[in-house]
Amino acid sequence: MAAFAPATGQKNINLETLGSVHVPCAPLEEQAEVVSRIEGAFARMDQLAAEAERVGELVIRLDRAVLAKAFAGELLSQDATQEAGTAIAAE
Repeated sequence: MAAFAPATGQKNINLETLGSVHVPCAPLEEQAEVVSRIEGAFARMDQLAAEAERVGELVIRLDRAVLAKAFAGELLSQDATQEAGTAIAAE
């Protein structure tokens, strides 16, 4: 393209010059396929972003639920629960 621009001052290329330049393009069918694939990829990325946001919200809720159970004393192992029940029954 630089070869088409006059060398005086700032190089400019006018529309007449550009009209004679051949720019290769893929056939319309191939262009449509490329656009379709890109749109599909963007749609999948949007789905994954929404899913990641939902998972993040679930993690926050899970953290809160675990903390609530911990403060309520509800996070005992099965063995600890059975031992506690045995100790209470022995009293």
